[in-house]
Amino acid sequence: MSTTTLHLLEKPRLAVRTRSENPDHHLWNNNGTWWCHFTRHQPDYTKERVRLSLHTHDRTVARLLRDTLLSAA
Repeated sequence: MSTTTLHLLEKPRLAVRTRSENPDHHLWNNNGTWWCHFTRHQPDYTKERVRLSLHTHDRTVARLLRDTLLSAA
């Protein structure tokens, strides 16, 4: 199998940065609803921006959902 074929079998990687001074990193509030955004790096060296509604108005719940989402990916 060539290296070109092998990299297509790899899973995408997430570009996740955490900063203790900003507990809301990867989150933004859009008219009262919290959203999560991150970048997924594909094995073919492309990238995809992912933006997902967390369907909550509560910042604490949004942080928990973000943490769960990013740890599962």
